[in-house]
Amino acid sequence: MDGSVSTLAPVFAAAFATGDTWQTFLVGLAAAVGAGISMGFTEAASDDGKLTGRGSPLKRGLAAGIMTAIGGLGHALPYLIHDFTLATTIAVVVVLIELWVIAFVQSRYMSTPFWRAALQVVVGGALVFAAGVLIGSA
Repeated sequence: MDGSVSTLAPVFAAAFATGDTWQTFLVGLAAAVGAGISMGFTEAASDDGKLTGRGSPLKRGLAAGIMTAIGGLGHALPYLIHDFTLATTIAVVVVLIELWVIAFVQSRYMSTPFWRAALQVVVGGALVFAAGVLIGSA
């Protein structure tokens, strides 16, 4: 969830502050890579695998880092399209899909009741998205 949600504000703030798809893509790429590195190191350092039985810190760190970066890239990639309105529309649709998929995964594989997961992820994501839009529009 972190990669998709934490990178929403920088991407959409850059989009609405600049109106420039290339600059927005670069901010999104930097946010996604940065979030991936941060989450990868955090996951690897959080547990040696023996205490919780969650496996190798290296494997967990790589998986968390790569998936976080991919999550963040999902809504940055549409800004490779030069038309700002089209790119933003696609990015918003991608965000909606990402958030609902994350809610589904939490429900299916992490034993979180679906509507609780949806509330946490979708509402939380919407708040972060709104913060990015408001800051970028200021």
